Amino acid sequence: MSDGPLVLGIETSCDETGVGIVRGHTLLADAVASSVDEHARFGGVVPEVASRAHLEAMVPTIERACETAGISLHDVDAIAVTSGPGLVGALLVGVASAKALALGLGKPLYGVNHLAAHVAVDQLEHGPLPEPCLALLVSGGHSSLLRVEDVTVGVDPLGATIDDAAGEAFDKVARLLGLPFPGGPHIDRAAASGSSVAIDFPRGLTSRKDVERHRFDFSFSGLKTAVARWVEAQQRLGTPIDVADVAASFQEAVCDVLVRKAFDAAQFHGIDDILIGGGVAANSRLRAMATERAEARGIRVRVPRPGLCTDNGAMVAALGAELVTRGRAPSALDLPADSSQPITTVVA
Repeated sequence: MSDGPLVLGIETSCDETGVGIVRGHTLLADAVASSVDEHARFGGVVPEVASRAHLEAMVPTIERACETAGISLHDVDAIAVTSGPGLVGALLVGVASAKALALGLGKPLYGVNHLAAHVAVDQLEHGPLPEPCLALLVSGGHSSLLRVEDVTVGVDPLGATIDDAAGEAFDKVARLLGLPFPGGPHIDRAAASGSSVAIDFPRGLTSRKDVERHRFDFSFSGLKTAVARWVEAQQRLGTPIDVADVAASFQEAVCDVLVRKAFDAAQFHGIDDILIGGGVAANSRLRAMATERAEARGIRVRVPRPGLCTDNGAMVAALGAELVTRGRAPSALDLPADSSQPITTVVA
């Protein structure tokens, strides 16, 4: 283990079957089988469909990862798996698979937190995490601000969404505009030819009254409703809807709130490094806005490449490798799948 532990990670919290293999901070393989096309006609993820897809994809995805990495399963030092949070049926497929591998190979098992893994994955691209750092995690199910002292021990939640997560709002607004699921990439593309100041959509939880109670929390339900009402008003008037302008203005409102609150939290807690992770971190406007404002404020921002922002096995393997390196105790073989696992639980 001169270059670090060799760890295989399994991710099945939602609709992607991810298997990653890392050695220390070096990514060797990142195999992903997505069932997103099977969910698209429903306009969202169907848990039962996702679970079945994981069952069908698990073995071939593990085989593909091992082939890419040029290793045998017997070579790995540990198995890591997302044990929560996520869709319980989907999690069970990954946890059961990881248990079988750990038992059959005689390797330690680490059941890790999905959100903590989104933080740890940045080490594969930018090296060890600054300690402390502030993590802004934004995805279809989560919008969270976290203070991270040591990603293998625990994180301190500073704020979270109180209703719709950012990614969920992207999906719902995309549906309003007639764009395909998942909405994030399609809104990002549509916004490229639109005006971000065409429509003044609201910024949730940023008024003085809201800041007193929810300074570092997020709310995107009101923004989603504002977009729906604006579209309905244009339709009543018979006015053509400029999808690009709506997408750009909506995207600007989401990114403005995310970046504004992240920078406020960093300055309030005296933290100079911000890490952005989760599926929405692949959004081009969020990345650009964070970089622009960071330069003006003297804050350093780290964002993994887009392929590492969405759910993947590499992030699970990255956190597993860090746990092994730091000598953290493995999980028991009766590890449960916990759909509501709190972020304060890094390894179950």
